[in-house]
Amino acid sequence: MELFAELSIVIVIAACVAVLMRLLRQPLIIGHILTGLIVGPFVFNIVHSAETFALLGEIGIAILLFTVGLHLNPDIIRKFGRVAIIAGLSQVTITTAAGYFICILLGFSPLPAFYVAIALAFSSTIIIMKLITDKGDIDVLYAKIAIGFLLVQDLIAVLLLLGLPMFSSGSLSVSSVTQFLISGAMLVGFVYLASRFFISKASNFISESQEFLFLFAITWGIGIAALFKYFGFSLESGALVAGIALASLPARHEISARLVPLRDFFIVMFFIFLGSQMQLGDVTALLPAAIILSALVLVGNPLILMSVLGIMGYKKKTSLQTGFTVAQISEFSLILVALGVTLGHVSQSILSLVTLVGMITIFGSSYLVMYSDKIYAICAPYLGIFERANAKEPHLRKGGYSVVLFGCNRIGYDFLESLKEMGEKFLVVDHDPETIQRLSAQGVAAEYGDAGDLDFLETIDFSKVELVISTVPHSETNLLIHRAVKAANENAVVMVVAHKLADALSHYDEGIDYVILPHFLGGKYAAELVVKFRADKVQYESLRNKHIKHLQLRVSAGHEHPYGGA
Repeated sequence: MELFAELSIVIVIAACVAVLMRLLRQPLIIGHILTGLIVGPFVFNIVHSAETFALLGEIGIAILLFTVGLHLNPDIIRKFGRVAIIAGLSQVTITTAAGYFICILLGFSPLPAFYVAIALAFSSTIIIMKLITDKGDIDVLYAKIAIGFLLVQDLIAVLLLLGLPMFSSGSLSVSSVTQFLISGAMLVGFVYLASRFFISKASNFISESQEFLFLFAITWGIGIAALFKYFGFSLESGALVAGIALASLPARHEISARLVPLRDFFIVMFFIFLGSQMQLGDVTALLPAAIILSALVLVGNPLILMSVLGIMGYKKKTSLQTGFTVAQISEFSLILVALGVTLGHVSQSILSLVTLVGMITIFGSSYLVMYSDKIYAICAPYLGIFERANAKEPHLRKGGYSVVLFGCNRIGYDFLESLKEMGEKFLVVDHDPETIQRLSAQGVAAEYGDAGDLDFLETIDFSKVELVISTVPHSETNLLIHRAVKAANENAVVMVVAHKLADALSHYDEGIDYVILPHFLGGKYAAELVVKFRADKVQYESLRNKHIKHLQLRVSAGHEHPYGGA
């Protein structure tokens, strides 16, 4: 079959499966993997141009990790580096030991047991970043921690993939490991110097043309990923480093926004290819062992990570949500076991077993990550064991504020400026540590907190608050805020944001005082301008100048991303 026809059929099937997933309200990532199973040898065997699909998938991986890196400046890495290393190493070590013990009990010989155990220890950076991005949690504390320890896992996986062939051939030595580490340090140093002394100085020139900015971003992201892969490192690490190198540029959000459509298309190709390459073998014979090992990954891995983060002083919701990010195995796991088959260390049946575990855990973890807020609401009373009394995430200052603003990005920024002008004594609550740090530096009363955490809301003294504004886009969170406020102060006015008419009406049914519909308000405001000014060019010129000044202030405050959160 011609490549174009083959690709077209795959896209049509992917769209049909995506429609089904939407109707069933299931994560689309599951639909993409199902599409891969349908078009692969397991069902219709449509995909014959495997190399082409693999290439499209690699481009998607590079762009996804590049855009994630754009959200990680060096300050974030320094802040969460310690917890990432400790959590990453602890989880890999404990999971490997537990997996090895279980495999021995299941009757595996030592070497296959080691391969399966180490495969269970690695989580998929690609899948988790896709889920977190789709959920809109890329700036939330648990996501920043997860990105860190997933990178630690990826580094360990790369070392194993390089070390196993050398170990098998007897060529593994201190010098080869040292050379590998020096190469990595030199690559990172090259990227840092290039971004510091060339790109940062040329940023204005690069940003003058949106088309050139788009082309430069793709060239930089994919080029650095390819460079890292050429020297034996993973393209994921290269793409992420490329993004981090540009994280301080003023145009970083514009770059990220322009790459979103391209990223989404290619990453769909990656998951379709992943599904098409899954080799299940004798499912009936493998299923009992696969279920037991999947339970370790889906339940054991989150518990391990929750325990580690709890010991380090993080709150139970952050620990739970971070724990869910390790509830699946990685594409590195499949590659590692496939390498073991090539080296003659394990049989094809072991690869089929790990593939089946991958399918089960990827499906399961998708629901855990996407619905972590709802799961936490149910499990919160039973999670106290995972939280120390002196948890690191601070409680709010008690009382003394007439207004509380939840969320300070895009819509929240406008409220912030208005509250300043009014001279109100207000408090800003946001789940992005960077936002809190920036506001605190400006002298604004700001506290880190997750409004979707009922325990957290109960730490706020709403008894004397006159107005509560939530620009958080999640309807469940806004309902929690409303109930917490009204329980403490029936007279307080609660104003929330909704992006769907159905959500707005349900909020009014709940008793919320006012619901902001940004898209409808924007159109209504523009229509009123037409009625008011008609074709008066002078009036529009005055309004235009004020608007430009306002937009420039927002850009300087770090709110230039047109598709940012609330």
